[in-house]
Amino acid sequence: MKLLIVAVSLLLMSCGSTIDDYGETTPAFELERFFEGELVAYGMVQDRSGKVLRRFKVDMIGRWDGNEGVLEEDFVYDDGETQRRIWYLEKGPGGRYGGTAADVVRPGAGQTRGFALNWRYTLAVPVDGRVWHLDFNDWMYLLDEDRLINRAEMSKWGFRVGEVILWIERKG
Repeated sequence: MKLLIVAVSLLLMSCGSTIDDYGETTPAFELERFFEGELVAYGMVQDRSGKVLRRFKVDMIGRWDGNEGVLEEDFVYDDGETQRRIWYLEKGPGGRYGGTAADVVRPGAGQTRGFALNWRYTLAVPVDGRVWHLDFNDWMYLLDEDRLINRAEMSKWGFRVGEVILWIERKG
């Protein structure tokens, strides 16, 4: 029985898409190009059953100097709570990116292929008076040069606990 459970688990884990699935797609996603200037995002946080827990708006400003970037994010949640996060980003070779912020426990590491970016990091998230370290597996899909959709699965100890979905748009 244990062997069957392990086999089924491995099969299910292998069914997900990989960044290489998007290698031949266009337009090409370059963080330094998309996250330059003013942007706005609208999103929601869902629990593992799909129930919407929070909705929010994010005003962003991105600046790049060569291979180094700063992305300032100002969140306003539907209950009036505000939050600020500043990402410090770095472009590496072959479509690789890295980044960190004050509440990022494990720095972000990402890879682009075609119109997609897969970005993984661990974030310290306040939940009911405690701080949880949640693993984020972000998938960003560039729709055109001014818009993208971001879907982030949140997990703890390898178990899915929720999802964040964002629509991000360049201003102007």
